Amino acid sequence: VALGLYFPRKEYLENVYIDEPAGMPLLRIHALRDSHEEVAHFHLCQNLIISRARQHENNWFQIREKTGLLYLSKSLDREDFNMLSVGNWMPLPKVMLYVFLSSHPFQEKECDSATRTTVFLSLINATAPACSSLTARQLCFTEMDLSFHIKENKPPGTFHQLQLPSVHHLCQNLSISYKLLAAEGVPFRYNENTSSVRVTQRLDREERERYELIAKCTVREGFREMQVEVPFLVNVLDEDDSPPFLPNGTDTADAVVEFNRKEGTVLSTLTVYDADTTPIYPLESSRKKYTGTIITDDPWISETFRVEHIFDEIHFSPNGSQVRGTRHEY
Repeated sequence: VALGLYFPRKEYLENVYIDEPAGMPLLRIHALRDSHEEVAHFHLCQNLIISRARQHENNWFQIREKTGLLYLSKSLDREDFNMLSVGNWMPLPKVMLYVFLSSHPFQEKECDSATRTTVFLSLINATAPACSSLTARQLCFTEMDLSFHIKENKPPGTFHQLQLPSVHHLCQNLSISYKLLAAEGVPFRYNENTSSVRVTQRLDREERERYELIAKCTVREGFREMQVEVPFLVNVLDEDDSPPFLPNGTDTADAVVEFNRKEGTVLSTLTVYDADTTPIYPLESSRKKYTGTIITDDPWISETFRVEHIFDEIHFSPNGSQVRGTRHEY
């Protein structure tokens, strides 16, 4: 089933300062494809969500439909800040935006697409700090964890940009460069010219479920050089694409019943492994995935014996990396 384009992050975070100029780039949002022919179109809905109960028309933020670059379309002045932070119970007022994704250009006010991600913007009651006052960590990375979800069996594509658009825009006197530190043969590439990271091939969750890399940033100012490293994590999301397998290749078990067996006596067991998906909650959906059946024409047997199904999470170790799966016992 083709589910279409998707976001490699569930949410994005960024700071917005008072009096930053219109046109100021805030962050870049990426999408990954379900099939090669898809083209991503990004769209912002018209309302800002200020607190659980309040909404306000969005007069300040826009997104470039084809590139996913979120930017200020109007400077946020002190009056705007006061209006947006009224009744905001957080110490740092936040507004929330939904970014929607489609494989075709958006029609006006089309905001019911299921594919969306959330952007949290922290409103800072101050003008943007001078670049010289920022630490290497602030110049290189936002407060977001660099943690991504990529579906298995999907086409390659760009899913993150390491360079921060706002810092790049404001701090042009600084030289900021990145590297992605990873083991040999890992299917991710960093492009120095665009500062973007791409997955270079289709992933297989049954081979590897998690990749742990490191993003390294170097800041140079004159003769001064600072470096900072942060974890860069990719989790591979499962598709139900691997058939279950039986440890000894047989899907039936014979049961020999002796006299005077007590109720509840286990007469026979059969084990099935599934390298796909771990137990799903609610558990009934895992239970319905496979059923155990007693093959008989005798109604007395059907009434007297039953198959019980228990299952638990186990780990497989292909290529030395741990992958979660399920063991079903009947």
